[in-house]
Amino acid sequence: MPTILITGASSGIGRATALRFQSEGWNVIATMRDPSASDLGDLDNVLVTRLDVTDSASIEAAVNAGIDRFGAIDVLLNNAGYGAYGPLEAFSTDRIRRQFDTNVIGLLEVTKAVLPQMRARRAGSIVNISSIGGQITFPLGALYHGTKFAVEGLSEALHYELEPLGICVRIVQPGMIQTDFGGRSFDFAMDDSLADYAPSAAAMGRLFGKLAANPSSPEVVADVIWQAANETGDQLRFRAGADATDLLDRRKALDDATFIGGLKALMTE
Repeated sequence: MPTILITGASSGIGRATALRFQSEGWNVIATMRDPSASDLGDLDNVLVTRLDVTDSASIEAAVNAGIDRFGAIDVLLNNAGYGAYGPLEAFSTDRIRRQFDTNVIGLLEVTKAVLPQMRARRAGSIVNISSIGGQITFPLGALYHGTKFAVEGLSEALHYELEPLGICVRIVQPGMIQTDFGGRSFDFAMDDSLADYAPSAAAMGRLFGKLAANPSSPEVVADVIWQAANETGDQLRFRAGADATDLLDRRKALDDATFIGGLKALMTE
C-alpha cells in the first residue's frame, strides 16, 4: 500500500489528512513537533514521529524512520506552517527569519530529504499547502504572504524540475478554514509605539471577520489533498473551499486597482 508523510499533523488540516489517507488504506507517517499528545499512533498503519521543519536532524530522522517502517514515501504533504501578521517594524529579525524558516526553508528541507528515494524509483508526489494568501494579500501580512507567494513560485519551478523524473508537484490553496490558524498558528506583532498602524490593524480585523464568516472544515481541505495526491493529469493548483474559488477567480479576472479596491471596501465598518 502507498505511504504519505505529513508535516504538521497534530491538528487541523494535517490531522484531518492523516485520518483521510489512513481510512483509504494508506500508510501514514504523521509528523509533528511534539508527538506525545497525539492519538494517531493508535490507528493501524500510522507512524507518529517528531519532525520540526526548522530542525534538520529531526527531518532526517523522521524520513528515515518512515522509510524503515514502510519501505518508501510515495507522497509528501508539506503542511506545517503558521501566519505572522503585523507591521514589519514590529517584528524582530529573529521573528522574520522564523516565519521564513518555517514556511519556506523548512518546506524545502523536507522536500530535499524525501527526493532521493523518489528519484531512485522515478515516482512520487509532493503536495505543498499554499493558501489564497499565496496569490492575494491582506493588510499587515508582508511576512506571511511573502512566504506563501514563495511557496507558489518554488512549487511551480519544482514542477518543471521534477516532472522528467516521474515526480509530481501539486499546490493546494485553502481559503478560510476552521483551524487554530488564529491561535497557536498565528503570530501577531504590534507595539504600543507604533500607533500609526492601528487603523490598518482594525481594518485587517474587519476584513478577516467578514471573510471567515463561513469557513470550510479541515476535512474539505483533506478531500482536496486526496484529489491532488492522486491526480494523474497535469493539474498543478487545487483550490480548497468555495471562498478560495471565488476570491482567486476574482483576482485572476480583475486588474490590481479593482480587486484591491474591493478588498478595501470590505475593510470599512
